Amino acid sequence: MMYEGFANVYDHMMNHIPYEAWFENLLQYLHEKGVLSGRICELGCGTGVMTEKFAAAGYDMIGLDKSEDMLAIAKQKQEESGSDILYLHQNMEEMELDGPVDAMLSVCDSVNYLLHEEELNKLFSRVKTYVKPGGYFIFDLKTAYCYRNIIGNQTWVEQDEEVSYIWENYFYEDQDINEYMLTIFRKQADSELYERTEEAHYQRAYDMDTLKRLIEKNGLALVSFLDEDMKQMPNETSERIYVIVQA
Repeated sequence: MMYEGFANVYDHMMNHIPYEAWFENLLQYLHEKGVLSGRICELGCGTGVMTEKFAAAGYDMIGLDKSEDMLAIAKQKQEESGSDILYLHQNMEEMELDGPVDAMLSVCDSVNYLLHEEELNKLFSRVKTYVKPGGYFIFDLKTAYCYRNIIGNQTWVEQDEEVSYIWENYFYEDQDINEYMLTIFRKQADSELYERTEEAHYQRAYDMDTLKRLIEKNGLALVSFLDEDMKQMPNETSERIYVIVQA
């Protein structure tokens, strides 16, 4: 099952991700748009790294993820922090909330996991249902350039005493889909032995025209595309972009 082994080593493998910079950029954008407080739902929240940051900033947070294993780790963090986050085990494109939210967020290419336009269309329909009029949905995406020129057909290997992994990538350009093959070796407690797990992950790149069409089809407004720093427009070598949508 996808994420079953990955969840246990996710934070270790993602320690290079600039979560704090992402958080500060998103928080600044929300403040500039007048979203100083209120209810925010993070889609694809994973182990709750960003969810905890926004909760600490005073927002009433919902964290939604399709992986029970990821959510289990997020809830462990919640016990340590004492935060009042509501975690839900749901697919983002099929989300059911108990009421409206002031904003939705999704980071670390969670939306790239939607491999079909129909799924992305369903997601925007759910966003329209639950984000208050005038509220925002802000999400990031890895780009086709990233998959084709940076990640695709590359292999990374990392080793340390606790966790080692082999990360193989294959980009299928005719489908705009990148396949990640992960082989993870995790040291067992009180043992010199390592547990091996293998997982396959798939992500899809979406072009801006497709995104704009599906956003507007669902009665939402495309505010802008931004580069990863959220300070400028993307260009042909942008590896990650933000999409700003308003309900």
